[in-house]
Amino acid sequence: MGSNFLIGTKVLEERHSKFNGDIKVVRSLGFGTYIQVEGVTQSGGVVYEVWRSTLRKVKSQKLKVKSCLVLGLGGGSAAKLVRKYWPNCKITGVDIDPVIVELGKKYLGLGQIRMETEICDAFTYPLSAVRYDLVIVDLYVGDKFPEKFEKEEFLKKLTKNKIVIFNRLYFGEKRKEAIKFGNKLEKIFRNVEWFYPQANLMLICYNK
Repeated sequence: MGSNFLIGTKVLEERHSKFNGDIKVVRSLGFGTYIQVEGVTQSGGVVYEVWRSTLRKVKSQKLKVKSCLVLGLGGGSAAKLVRKYWPNCKITGVDIDPVIVELGKKYLGLGQIRMETEICDAFTYPLSAVRYDLVIVDLYVGDKFPEKFEKEEFLKKLTKNKIVIFNRLYFGEKRKEAIKFGNKLEKIFRNVEWFYPQANLMLICYNK
């Protein structure tokens, strides 16, 4: 395990996954403990802050959230915040990668969150089975958002839910991709709010 004392970071564990490739758990003075895939933070650290400001914004609208589906559970940053803001909410987390979920339980407190966890591909998950008050879509692999999750076939399955939030990276060439995706969502959902925390674009879709 390596460390960099100049910037106060230490690698706590390194793993390899067939889904996410090289995964590192890092602790730093500025961002606490977080999980990186191919050098991009997936859970904890800045990702936690992005979801905190986004879900706080939703919370401020006094909307009732009794059920939540997290597609791309990762280490559990978003799920942890849903439990904080809506203590009685029923949460289901879906992730294809058991390794990143295991690391979330070991280092980020995912195991302490009262929720159901499904290890499977979000693309084939039975989205039509239940109508959720809130769906969180954070399906990055490193800095790549798989194309299958941009298809209308997938997106239209989500329109029955009350609120759906998509996380997109928003820097460099990622900006064009995020804007194009946001424009696509506006043709599918009734109302889409564009919110910009950190280097991300959060697309908050309402079907009220």
